[in-house]
Amino acid sequence: MKVLFIGGTGNISTASSHLALEKGIDLYHLNRGTNKTGLPGVSTIFGDINKPEELSELQNHTWDVVVNWIAFTPEDIERDIALFQGKTKQYIFISSASCYQTPLQYPVITESTPLCNNLWDYSQDKIRSEDRLMKAYRETGFPITIVRPSLTYDTVIPIAIGGFREWTTADRILKGKEIIVHGDGTSLWTVTHADDFAKGFVGLLGLTTAIGHAFHITSDEILSWNMIYKIFADALGYEARVVHIASDFICKIEPSFTGTLLADKGESVIFDNSKIKTFVPDFKATIPFSEGIRRTLKWFDENPSNKVVNEATDQKIERILKAYESL
Repeated sequence: MKVLFIGGTGNISTASSHLALEKGIDLYHLNRGTNKTGLPGVSTIFGDINKPEELSELQNHTWDVVVNWIAFTPEDIERDIALFQGKTKQYIFISSASCYQTPLQYPVITESTPLCNNLWDYSQDKIRSEDRLMKAYRETGFPITIVRPSLTYDTVIPIAIGGFREWTTADRILKGKEIIVHGDGTSLWTVTHADDFAKGFVGLLGLTTAIGHAFHITSDEILSWNMIYKIFADALGYEARVVHIASDFICKIEPSFTGTLLADKGESVIFDNSKIKTFVPDFKATIPFSEGIRRTLKWFDENPSNKVVNEATDQKIERILKAYESL
């Protein structure tokens, strides 16, 4: 099976690249050549997907599957439909679980949960992209599959404030500073290790019955945010000095957190993974957060240049704490 990943060396996609190679897939990456983390066994086509003049080599290929890990807008989708119509048997769009109804009217999410999130431009663009792909599937048979990851991690820290590609909250914990946990910390969430995500995702590659369908792929481990932060602090070897602050208040003081909180992590969600398990019977998430976060912290220790303390984020945290303490 000949598969193209547009992207393929990111936080989520690297694990899927490794597993695809293990499964014997003939894997190609399209990238600009600026990332030095090329994977042994992958054939690389150099080019920028946004620059047609750099895609002459790409145009010489046909594919069993094309996966775009870095498409975000309907304009990206229009470009890909033009590029790959008649050139691939399956096109997989990486959407987002943040597209689901916000706020939720029912906390258990299935793939039939409505898509509606008017609080975050990122989610709205993903929804519009899904709509355009479904229209292409219905009208021209463009062979789409949609995948909606939730908070998936490997080389990022899956917390709400001061994490992801930042070391900011980790640094605060290590220095004994206060950190913010939104709400009272009892709302429920799921974090998924990229190696677990890859098991479900790679199972969809070339799966004819998945054409026209959407899937989310998450762990079945459900944790409160209090537990997520406690497990994270324990893995660092420190006790976190947690201050619970309402999401509304946080976003009032620092509106830049609206997307990650009010539009995403501010309420409980429980993912029903029955559909991906039906289509990919071998899929089972087996990496608990207590194990996965230690792998992530080991990666940061081995790559200390990625321990980036964002001073702007740190100052925002301090402003929120000061405003809360003055109430």
